[in-house]
Amino acid sequence: MTRNDIQERILTIFDEEFEIANPGLDDDLREAHGFDSIDAIELLREIEDMLGFELSQEQKKRAMDNIRTLNQILDYVESLTPETA
Repeated sequence: MTRNDIQERILTIFDEEFEIANPGLDDDLREAHGFDSIDAIELLREIEDMLGFELSQEQKKRAMDNIRTLNQILDYVESLTPETA
């Protein structure tokens, strides 16, 4: 899965699940779009579905602690890809 593929899927999730259309790649999702911790948990479930496996508690904690922008989400999902190989 390429970064563009991941971005398209994540943007679809944001639009369909959170009603956030086309967030900027470096927008602070919390400040610019009201994205909260409940939304982040739901996003992680969607990422699990997209990748086809369940994330460990450590992976989820890393996501919750470090992700604030779409670029950071894309980096995070890309970092998970080698772990599935």
